Amino acid sequence: MMSKKPKIKVIIADDHAILRAGLKQILSETDDILVIAEAQNANEAIKLCSQPDADVLLLDISLPDRSGIEALKYIKRENNHIAVLMLSMHREDEYAIRALKSGAAGYLCKQSASSELVNAIKTVARGKKYITPEVAEILANQIGRDDQKAPHELLSDREYQTFIMIASGLSVTDVANKLSLSVKTVSMYRTRLLEKMQLKHNAELTHYAFKHNLVS
Repeated sequence: MMSKKPKIKVIIADDHAILRAGLKQILSETDDILVIAEAQNANEAIKLCSQPDADVLLLDISLPDRSGIEALKYIKRENNHIAVLMLSMHREDEYAIRALKSGAAGYLCKQSASSELVNAIKTVARGKKYITPEVAEILANQIGRDDQKAPHELLSDREYQTFIMIASGLSVTDVANKLSLSVKTVSMYRTRLLEKMQLKHNAELTHYAFKHNLVS
């Protein structure tokens, strides 16, 4: 008698209970994937990833206590065997390359999750990268480009997150509330990113973001 193929053990980390339930529902219809734990913030995700039997982490890029990319970097340092599939409401050209460079095995927009999630999980569980056609095109466009980085590529993860939010029309106070940071801290990020990008004010940030297709 043939032994059963072991199931892929998955952890879901997202601060929205409804979305976690939706992802679990999708995965429950697949015989070889099992959700073993859930986290509603980055710190919970980090703790859960210490489990030796977890294969894949579905990690939201926007979490209340720290960014998903910050959590990703920490998780990959401490537990390199787990494959991390980033989930995001943001388009691929906003965060995908940054996530992949930080150690993610793949990047999936939440809008595509219902149709692509199972395939993405199975792909990263085999040790491969899950690259959508959109991400492949972004990567291809970077080939042959000179080594000089664009100004927004010089930003830290938190500075970049602040930049995208401000360029999308949020105030410093709005950003602080969404990231659970003080207004003073977000103002410091804004000052630093303006200096690094050699820009003067929010209007120039927004213009830059639209020019480089970083916000829609």
